[in-house]
Amino acid sequence: MAELRDNSLPALQARHGPRYRWLLLFVVMVGTVASIMSSTIINVAIPDLSQHFALGQERAQWVSSGFMAAMTVSMLTTPWLLSRYGYRRTYMGCMWVLLVGGVVGGFANHYPLVLAARVAEGLAAGVVQPIPAIIILRAFESNEQGRASGIFGMGVVLAPALGPSIGGLLVDGFGWRSIFFMVVPFCLVSLWLARRYVPTTAPGGVAANRTGAALDWRGLLLATAGTLCLLNGLVELHGGTAIAAGSLLGAAAALLLVFVWLQRRTLKKRQHSHGHSIDPLMNLSLFTDRRFAMGSIVAFIYGIALFGSTYLLPVYMQMGLGLSPSYVGTILLPAGIVLALCIALVGRLADKQPTHRLVTIGLVLLAASFALMITVSPERPTHVIPLLVIWAVLGRIGLGFILPSLNIGAMRGLDRMHIPQGASVINFLRMLGGSAGVSLCGIVLEWRLAAHGAQLESGATGAERMDAFNETFLMLAAICALAIVAALKLRAAPSTEGAK
Repeated sequence: MAELRDNSLPALQARHGPRYRWLLLFVVMVGTVASIMSSTIINVAIPDLSQHFALGQERAQWVSSGFMAAMTVSMLTTPWLLSRYGYRRTYMGCMWVLLVGGVVGGFANHYPLVLAARVAEGLAAGVVQPIPAIIILRAFESNEQGRASGIFGMGVVLAPALGPSIGGLLVDGFGWRSIFFMVVPFCLVSLWLARRYVPTTAPGGVAANRTGAALDWRGLLLATAGTLCLLNGLVELHGGTAIAAGSLLGAAAALLLVFVWLQRRTLKKRQHSHGHSIDPLMNLSLFTDRRFAMGSIVAFIYGIALFGSTYLLPVYMQMGLGLSPSYVGTILLPAGIVLALCIALVGRLADKQPTHRLVTIGLVLLAASFALMITVSPERPTHVIPLLVIWAVLGRIGLGFILPSLNIGAMRGLDRMHIPQGASVINFLRMLGGSAGVSLCGIVLEWRLAAHGAQLESGATGAERMDAFNETFLMLAAICALAIVAALKLRAAPSTEGAK
């Protein structure tokens, strides 16, 4: 009881004063850095991992897409975990799982164990991801939310900015195993900070209720099965048979319909019976808010482009252009630094400028960066590095416009009690897009390589292989252009702008 009294949200606020909300944001930023680093840095090691275990490209990419699938589904459990166990137990539990996953993956001698460690890391990372948005929207005033999001985002993007550079050097010097161990120091620091600053209470400052609503296990199982069917169906589109692909994608669509029906039924029971002991895993009533609905569409499409390109760029530079892992990291470093600075600046604009304007500008720049990748040609070696750096920087500026403004703008119309659910849903949809994006880029790349009669594993670069990469980048540019249509509808209705 003393622990709860000493470390509840009101007690910590009284102890640390107005600066406490910034301290709390910093603590969860460290944990988020660890989870993001786990999700992105592995891409630098995929070629070495593939060679070590003698894997084809499709199987090797499952260390990335398997992580993404696990992270996607676990995001839906965040509101329930926070309500049941509070911020501290939920957050620290995830950090322990992330730490153990990194150690086990680093020492593993069999590919299934590496994959299992990645899935465990993904489950922990998924629960952590929505927490910062919940804190920003609940602890900060509306005129500070953009600034807080910008500062948080600036810190978080340093992980993927510095990660490939450090990761590339580690892979060249110590092999792919060193990539797994990178997450360990971040987890240890976050665990120490969490004991000092993360409250034991649930969102809103109330005590965690261990006898409250039960987890919607049926919804969770349906979401998991649907996600796995979708990802495997995408893989079967190229590597398998048409019957297998059609069956899996059809099953994914059927599971989606059942999931929607179940969530609607659970919500109705909850609304009409106060004694109903299960909350829906996904509150579908949130989509009645137009800004949230449009923001969710943008988040899904944006996830495809963002995580698909995060997988594609290192593979392109290493297997398309023949660059070393450490060189790839050096090329991406300036773009990461620009992204960190851009997020901080745009964060301040997000408090003053409409969301649809900032998100649209970002998507235009991101689409342009993908489309302009076709101007990079190995036949002009003196132009390769400068063009790669310029187009990577252009894309990261686009991300800098999107990241601080999308979540906040999409959820500003929601009731405060629905913010944890909203953050969970919008992050889930972004990661669902990301999970599909990683698979989609791998599939399209393999398809275009086969169409041009080229192979990814052969040592020499060639025009046919470059054509396949260029067509995959153009596909990503088209996806970003599609998201612009939904982004323009993020504009708030004139009659409600002032009220919100």
